Amino acid sequence: MADHIEYTTTGKTHPYHLVRPSIWPLAGSLAAGLLALGTVFFMHDVKWGDFNVGMKGTILGLLGVLAVMFFWWKDVIFESVTENVHNGVTEIGLRFGMALFIASEVMFFVAFFWAFFDASLFADQLQMFLRVEYTGGTWPPVGVEPIPAFDLPLLMTMILLLSGCTITWAHHAILENDQANFIKALGMTVALGFIFLCFQVYEYGHATFGFTEGIFASTFYMATGFHGLHVFIGTAFLAVCWLRAKKGHFTKDKHFGFEAAAWYWHFVDVVWLFLFVAVYWWGSMGATAAH
Repeated sequence: MADHIEYTTTGKTHPYHLVRPSIWPLAGSLAAGLLALGTVFFMHDVKWGDFNVGMKGTILGLLGVLAVMFFWWKDVIFESVTENVHNGVTEIGLRFGMALFIASEVMFFVAFFWAFFDASLFADQLQMFLRVEYTGGTWPPVGVEPIPAFDLPLLMTMILLLSGCTITWAHHAILENDQANFIKALGMTVALGFIFLCFQVYEYGHATFGFTEGIFASTFYMATGFHGLHVFIGTAFLAVCWLRAKKGHFTKDKHFGFEAAAWYWHFVDVVWLFLFVAVYWWGSMGATAAH
């Protein structure tokens, strides 16, 4: 445990990593606040003369958030790889943090599934007269042509399931300190994530309904689109891990950065399975009739 002991200015030893003062939490808060405020202004079409406050604020806020993410995570990698100050106790904190983050993401999707099931199971409730007027009392609503579940969505499901296999292969490879197969499997996972996103863009481009065309379209695009955003984030996460793997940042005994990405990717896979079964398959064959 000698390498897990750190020292403070008082000379007392402790097993924790005390981070240096950093500007990034404050900068991140300001950037996120600007992004949120800009988004609200954009939704309400707020302008100062010819200056589009919402659009400019949203873009500046997003760029700020991305910049903070890059430099903050760069510092974390420096602490872990170069300074080697992330010990076992530090890793426990990182594990709990990642687990709680994924739990919060689960709650996001619970809200979207709740909206979908409320609309589909109760499409014919007379007290919701505006809903009945739109849906015709059935689900899918009258005149809506859903995307066939066993067409492109099934192929996308196979792609994500395969990516789950390759990320597991990568995990086993690093546990055996097989760097060559670790890098290969990780690269394949990144490629599969990118392919999935390309198919989703193609699917959206050929859908027969737009985002604002009623409750079916809104619940469909919010659930699947938010998942697509998570696939994009997960693919970027894994791509960074792939670049780090090529630099030799991960070893058999120290690879939590990759492991966190793997957790996130498995979460993305599981959510898609629920989306495929509930939204694409069950929701398109007549959820009201099944109820």
